[in-house]
Amino acid sequence: MVKQSTVRYSDEELEEFKTLIESKIAEAKRGMEVYMDACNNSGNDTMETAPTFKGLEEGSQVLSKEENSRLASRLEKYINNLEAALVRIENKTYGVCRVTGQLIPKERLRSVPHATLSFDAKVNEKK
Repeated sequence: MVKQSTVRYSDEELEEFKTLIESKIAEAKRGMEVYMDACNNSGNDTMETAPTFKGLEEGSQVLSKEENSRLASRLEKYINNLEAALVRIENKTYGVCRVTGQLIPKERLRSVPHATLSFDAKVNEKK
């Protein structure tokens, strides 16, 4: 019987990444609340402004809501990616490049904790 060596981070290292990811999720969720509140609240009542500026103000609010909605959507995707990283930690596959099978450097994972590709694999993917 041949023992298969598994390339992975230690349980202690995985726990360190788990703590980092959980703090990133909490931070992102707080940001998401801000964007959602901004989308749901119209801010100043346009009825109080002069008629000449009412159209401009409403247009500005629509753009602001669209931007907030776009940013909230982007944050939601980020949160989902972070939560998927937590699943990989539980499965003890976190930090393993899905292309090369090698460990993704800790520096990259600290910068992009949801990364599934090493830097070289990511660069080659775009070619």
